Amino acid sequence: MDNNIEWIENWYQQNCDGVWEHLYGVTIETLDNPGWSIKIDLSETQYENMQLDKIIWDKGDDWLTCWIKDRCFYGCGDPLKLGKIIEVFRNCVLEYDSESSGKVC
Repeated sequence: MDNNIEWIENWYQQNCDGVWEHLYGVTIETLDNPGWSIKIDLSETQYENMQLDKIIWDKGDDWLTCWIKDRCFYGCGDPLKLGKIIEVFRNCVLEYDSESSGKVC
């Protein structure tokens, strides 16, 4: 599956258990600078202990920042970075799944 939108849809569906989606979930919003903001609550998922040091890419109008804090993945970026933010999260999940320590992506 190469499409990041389809991937995040499947990730969300796999974590919906009748309870999680009522308390946590995925939030995608626009920013006024302009850009995108994503918050993915990892609480009560197998990824709640996943860690990610802050990723910062800043080339003026070409920017992206992603990190994990307090069991939440956060990503924001310019108007053309929605797919890239999801890709960062996707790669983090895939790396976490493949690591025996299961902490850092």
